[in-house]
Amino acid sequence: MKHYDCVVIGTGPAGQKGAIQAAKLGKSVAIIEKNQVLGGAQINTGTIPSKALREAVLTLTGGKRHGVYGSIGQAKRQVTIADLVSFSQRVIRHEWQIISDQFERNGVELLWGQARFTSPNEVAVTGPNGEESISADRFLLGVGTRPARPENVPFNGQTIFTSDEVMRIDHLPKTMIVVGGGVIGTEYACIMATLGVQVTLIEGRNKVLGFLDQEIADAFQYFMRQRGITLRLGEKVEEIKEVEIENGTVKRLVEAQLESGKTIHAESLLYAVGRQGVCNQLGLDKVGIEFDDRERLAVNDYYQTNVEHVYAAGDVIGFPSLASTSMEQGRRAICHAFGCGGGNYNTSLFPYGIYAVPEISMVGKTEEQLTAEGIPYESGVANYREIARGQLLGDELGMLKMLIHQETHKLLGVHVIGTGATELIHLGQAVMALDGDAEFFVNNVFNFPTLTECYKVAAYNGLNKLNNVYSGSCRPVAVNC
Repeated sequence: MKHYDCVVIGTGPAGQKGAIQAAKLGKSVAIIEKNQVLGGAQINTGTIPSKALREAVLTLTGGKRHGVYGSIGQAKRQVTIADLVSFSQRVIRHEWQIISDQFERNGVELLWGQARFTSPNEVAVTGPNGEESISADRFLLGVGTRPARPENVPFNGQTIFTSDEVMRIDHLPKTMIVVGGGVIGTEYACIMATLGVQVTLIEGRNKVLGFLDQEIADAFQYFMRQRGITLRLGEKVEEIKEVEIENGTVKRLVEAQLESGKTIHAESLLYAVGRQGVCNQLGLDKVGIEFDDRERLAVNDYYQTNVEHVYAAGDVIGFPSLASTSMEQGRRAICHAFGCGGGNYNTSLFPYGIYAVPEISMVGKTEEQLTAEGIPYESGVANYREIARGQLLGDELGMLKMLIHQETHKLLGVHVIGTGATELIHLGQAVMALDGDAEFFVNNVFNFPTLTECYKVAAYNGLNKLNNVYSGSCRPVAVNC
């Protein structure tokens, strides 16, 4: 039986970075993948495919040429599923190669097959060539999650499907119901609407993306409606089924019956409510590790499970379930496992990125959180329409908002909606991590014209309010020194 210092289960972002970190520390490492491709949901069904699809849609429909919120003309009628799949697959194949090369360069041994614990330090790997057993001193579980598939929903992969099957549907529907107003549901709703699909989004809460700052969420919902998306908020789906509708001709449609008594019909339905772990397949009872009813694992601040030599990171440990945070969790877990630091530091400054149309990103506190915590703050706002770069990009509706402590002027949160939001957020993140204040943006020079100018304009706007200086617009005016 071959023995390793560390065995990682899953080649998603947490597993990738954890395995490479262990190798960088001079440890013998094996990583196990049950699927026929590397990268987990990040590369194959989640992060990369949805973002590649978004870029393909904006490129092929002309959305980028006319500005994110502008007219996309007639080009969208020519886009096919084949166009979108071809664009996305090029990116995915490139990512597979990058991961494979990284493992090879760092001496990480890749084992294909399903992993199952047979004892606290031994794992059986059932692969294409049979079963082999290996052992290790430390383990990292980065097995991720899969879309929830309730038994009462008649999934068929073509008209009723989850996010895993979006890229496998054989035609672009004219109408679609999206069940779920979380990140996945809203991203795909916006992508499909950009393609000209008539979308109805159903969400049980009274707003989409409930963790967002209220002002940003309100703006996003406005943008969604402007794109023709019908929002059914505060509604829950009671039953989903396929029906035949007679309207001159017989047509087979998907029907969603709501608890409120409404009935909605469409050619297709994307079910995007929650994700489910896969821990039941791992034989964790042999180790003494328990998981919850959604097959997720509980960990401490060092990403240890209740068994100290077994770590877990990524989607399998729950919120925030982002590829970016999963990578860092996997790295930190391995650092702690081999005594070189680690730990859950600075988690309050993990940025969130939502690749809808438009993009949304945030870091730090929302206005609602600051109010609940009794922290005195003021907001500073910059609208893209007042920024030269916003005009050049054709994006006049984007916005950056920073939240400033009333007394110390420290930056408490940054919220952006519009072109480049997921890139723009990192300047605010860096200033917050370094305990910076709003004056940093006033006293430093940024390239012109860039969207980064939003930070300077928003800082002036917030500081003007704190200094009781009236300005009729967000354009900078003198601030008392």
